[in-house]
Amino acid sequence: MSMSMYARRFGLVAVSGSVYVGAVYLGVQLYGGDRNRADQNKEAVSEDGVKSYVFDPRRTATFQKIAYAYDDQIEKDELVMGINLLRRALLYFHAKGEILEVGAGTGRNLGYYPSSVEKVVVTDSSDKMLERAKEKLSDMSKKERGKYKVMEADAANLSFPDNSFDTIVDTFGLCSFDDPVAVLKELQRVCKPDGKILLLEHGRSKTYEGLTGYLDKHAERHAKNWGCCWNRDIDKIVESSGIKLEKLNNWHFGTTYYIVCKPGN
Repeated sequence: MSMSMYARRFGLVAVSGSVYVGAVYLGVQLYGGDRNRADQNKEAVSEDGVKSYVFDPRRTATFQKIAYAYDDQIEKDELVMGINLLRRALLYFHAKGEILEVGAGTGRNLGYYPSSVEKVVVTDSSDKMLERAKEKLSDMSKKERGKYKVMEADAANLSFPDNSFDTIVDTFGLCSFDDPVAVLKELQRVCKPDGKILLLEHGRSKTYEGLTGYLDKHAERHAKNWGCCWNRDIDKIVESSGIKLEKLNNWHFGTTYYIVCKPGN
């Protein structure tokens, strides 16, 4: 399929399907959810002394616990929101050469990388999440899975030399890293100067206060269940890292961020 044809098809499906259905879904979440479940369980201590899962630095334990049910639990949400289309488009149009993926989890991007890529190093801090990714790789042909390498790694403290990769990928990781700014700085270190850093993230909306209020209200519950701080300020995180933006699009009322960038100076 040519790039122009893919772009037209992606645009049509994404706009007519993802946005509409995603809007309905978010509307239900915002206005029809159970308001009595929020903030019932809190644990770790935050900066101001309040017990909070949002500030818990031990998120890997949560990822270990949910690893085997993770895909089943979010598959429907991602389908409804058109997230798989965004994953595919981000990698199809921008991923090339030797690639590092951080925060890869269960490998939800596997199969979306274009056949032209040379190598993909898939990393995460949770070995149980990576076990699921390895299971997916085992279903690929020998030739296809030969370009992948899976390894446990801390995205904020990588063992690779400077300027190691042509493309670096992080999808829905900035919500879960303990220090997302430090991670982005580390990704810039290991990315080649002319390489690209691809981000698909979720965070607070700057255009819909009601939706951001919902995210804030239920942040504790969500962090407890998923190890994810879904109300982080992605714009601020990206700006603070010194990374150079090339492309930024928002979806789902401003809560999903599709970002293409390069290492800063």
